[in-house]
Amino acid sequence: MTFAERLKTIRKQAGMSQEQLAEKLGVSRQAVTKWETDAGIPDIPNIMAISALFGISIDELLSNERGAKKPVDYLFESITEYDIDEPKRYDMKFGGAKRFLLSGYGGEKIRVRLASDTRPTLQSDFKVRIDDIRKRIDVDVNRRNGVSEAVAKEAVSIFVQIPSPYVGKIECAVNAETVEIRSLECDGIELNVKTPNIVLEDVSGTVEIDCNLDMEVVCHSLKGEVEINQVSSTSKIYIPEDTAFTAVTKGIGTSISYEKDGRQTERFDTPDAENIIELNGIKSELVICTDRKRS
Repeated sequence: MTFAERLKTIRKQAGMSQEQLAEKLGVSRQAVTKWETDAGIPDIPNIMAISALFGISIDELLSNERGAKKPVDYLFESITEYDIDEPKRYDMKFGGAKRFLLSGYGGEKIRVRLASDTRPTLQSDFKVRIDDIRKRIDVDVNRRNGVSEAVAKEAVSIFVQIPSPYVGKIECAVNAETVEIRSLECDGIELNVKTPNIVLEDVSGTVEIDCNLDMEVVCHSLKGEVEINQVSSTSKIYIPEDTAFTAVTKGIGTSISYEKDGRQTERFDTPDAENIIELNGIKSELVICTDRKRS
């Protein structure tokens, strides 16, 4: 188990949220998010504080960090890495997955990890291909041995880490039960997805979501613009309370409404705010919600 996985596990076992842990340590919630997504590691004073807070020795906290190749949360995995040495545009197509997580981190490799508890033939059934084409990185996951997309959606999770210093624009296509984007700052992210659930946390820039399924989009923070493009769909987006944003409707027959803690309310966006929530498409509805339990 890596340090990131161990920290997340002991925090949850203690019944703490990321915000509560951050408050006890005197750091930002974004710092805790980076530690738990392997995008960074605490300095020595914070490691000592974590050790004291949870009553776990520093050796035990860090012992499995060195050389740990197989996290214990999945029985089978396949990892593909490729060195990145300059800013790139990423064009990624993953097909079906149960869970998809894309995050930034402080390394110099793109890292694609496929994981499963039920697929012992994972390494032979799925092939990750990474092509470096001038200023662009292409990533494809190809299924083999007659494995269907339905099987992939039931059995396989995909975790992708991109080196933060070398992130340009990102285009990503995936069909998953849950899509998560965390700890990422880039020129823009275009998500071509089939999913009912999207989580955005500590994401800066423009996030464009193309999806014709009814969705719930949970934004733990809003730093930039979220554009939702849909046809004949009804979706909800949850944002933290007191977030300043402007809501925009485009397209044909689109509409935006508002809820607070599950109750319909009057419009509460702010004209000319820097953060933007935009609905585009045809005959679609978006409900913008503030809900303490979600955000």
